[in-house]
Amino acid sequence: MDWKLSLFTRIKIILFLILDLIPIRKRLDFFVSISKTINMRVLLFTYLALISTVTASGPNIVLIISDDQAWTDYGFMGHPDIKTPHIDKLAKESVLFKRGYVPTALCRPSLATLLTGHYASTHGITGNDPSPKYAKHNSKLYKERRAQIISFIDKFDTLPELLSSKDYLSHQSGKYWEGNFKRAGFTHGMTRGFPEPGGRHGDDGLRIGRTGMKPIKDFVKMSKEEKKPYFLWYAPFLPHTPHNPPQRLLKKYTKEGRSIHIAKYYAMCDWFDETCGQLLDIIDESGDRDNTLIVYVTDNGWIQNPKRGGYDSRSKQTPYEGGVRTPIMFRWPGKIKPAERNELVSSIDLVPTILSAAGSKIPEKLPGINLLPHLLKENPISRDTIFGESFAHDIADLNKPEATLLFRWTIKDKWKLLLTYDGEVNRYKSTHPRTEKRPQLFDLSSDPHEKKNLAKDNPKKVAELVKEIDSWYPIKERKTLISFE
Repeated sequence: MDWKLSLFTRIKIILFLILDLIPIRKRLDFFVSISKTINMRVLLFTYLALISTVTASGPNIVLIISDDQAWTDYGFMGHPDIKTPHIDKLAKESVLFKRGYVPTALCRPSLATLLTGHYASTHGITGNDPSPKYAKHNSKLYKERRAQIISFIDKFDTLPELLSSKDYLSHQSGKYWEGNFKRAGFTHGMTRGFPEPGGRHGDDGLRIGRTGMKPIKDFVKMSKEEKKPYFLWYAPFLPHTPHNPPQRLLKKYTKEGRSIHIAKYYAMCDWFDETCGQLLDIIDESGDRDNTLIVYVTDNGWIQNPKRGGYDSRSKQTPYEGGVRTPIMFRWPGKIKPAERNELVSSIDLVPTILSAAGSKIPEKLPGINLLPHLLKENPISRDTIFGESFAHDIADLNKPEATLLFRWTIKDKWKLLLTYDGEVNRYKSTHPRTEKRPQLFDLSSDPHEKKNLAKDNPKKVAELVKEIDSWYPIKERKTLISFE
């Protein structure tokens, strides 16, 4: 009996490993081909034991990505004026990490991290565009460099590709830079992508939310008809500029003494929240609420300039809290108990966490951690340090990320250290004045808006965190100051 059980177990393991590599439609042929060499009784029991595992689907997965929104700008984060009732409700139903971060505060590299699970310095998509300083905009060379940046995604097993190995259908909508949606492994999507007209960062996909949710509703319906799990990438062009909210929302935030630019931004946050409510209604009305993992993050922050339509200082593109901090949350009814947690988490953790929930293979050498065991079992996260980096908007050297490296930073417990580097900036020089070239140290527990640099009075802490950054990855060419003198 023990011998038969051992054999059964061994056969089961071997078959499972083989089946994982065989498309579902070919698995029956596989069993027929080996039936002549394996005892049919053992084969039958093995097949029955495996069938539920092989055909059972993981949860549907919905990744909601806000575009240009400050970590403070939600009702649940304490904003006194901005109304976000749908995301507030989602937060109450989720495990909420208020100390969430993105490693890079610029949309394209940030989104590439969500696709690959790697830092910008690894995936190579460090900025939004090739620098027009070295290739005239829309010249042949410029277009070649655009294509080269897109090709960087081919080096990695992307999140949708890995989910497809578990029979997931995937849908891209909203912001997306890496060519056609199929280039990153989505089975369905809206973005035609470069070199199609308007194919810079989303084209047709940018209509989602702003003009309705029908593509997503249709996709969910199709996935259910095909009885397959689905992955939704919902990255609407909201609250991103143009800040042109519906008049009914703008009226809600317009008042005497408030800048019209502030009012428009507030209304855009409200509009984004409405679309999140519509998205969650689609999931609920399809009957998928309890079998869907919702993940929420922002691509980068935004502090509205009250005098014009753009962002203010220490905001988008920068390594300050206004650029890199975001709430991160996970909702999976019946699986994850809602809670508010104080640990540090990063968007670098989302790929391994989502793959784990889907039962998919997690690529080796991903720098993020799988949060799922901590979410399911409510275990504390032992990691106390996270990292980030900032590069210029325009990529000067496509093969050398260091060429445009501007900052690296780390947060350990309550302390944040920011190091400034001498990488090249072409456009957006005013965003990166870098007037303070010495280390910047902040106590985020008492100074969450980074008003006071404590580096001069805490040289040991600076040295400790400099060592942490250096151990993250070495710098070969760029220069920085590592002590406050």
